Amino acid sequence: MTPLEPGQLGVMRVHALMTGIFLLGMALVGETGLAAAFDLPFGLVLAPIAVLLVYPVLIGPARRYRAWGYDMGDEELRIAHGVWTQVETHVPLARVQHIDVSQGPIERSFKVCRLIFHTAGTANSRIVLPGLARGTAEAIRDEVRARIRLEEA
Repeated sequence: MTPLEPGQLGVMRVHALMTGIFLLGMALVGETGLAAAFDLPFGLVLAPIAVLLVYPVLIGPARRYRAWGYDMGDEELRIAHGVWTQVETHVPLARVQHIDVSQGPIERSFKVCRLIFHTAGTANSRIVLPGLARGTAEAIRDEVRARIRLEEA
């Protein structure tokens, strides 16, 4: 399996940090309200929340990054990911209807993008492969488009 670009680890870390900061902010608001209402010592809510955030913010992103991989075959794209629940998705190239290359501001700063496959059907018809270099994503997109055109002819 081909691993994701190293920049994707940075994207995952930033997303985890943003979530952690939001949750710490909410804990601080709760802490302030409880301290005022019940005269509790500072840190009674904030400290446990901070400890609980150690794994998802500091350790989890690297583990999730290492769990991702993809393999482009002749007939299908195979994508694997997941630390606790391992997921392996097989995308038959014949079912791909269109492909998007997407890049948000955080991804742009780490020089990675997402390749989004839209397939026939309703359930699980959108498959996302994150953490690709722009050139790699465009090369895969063009290769899949070429295969689709060959099948249509």
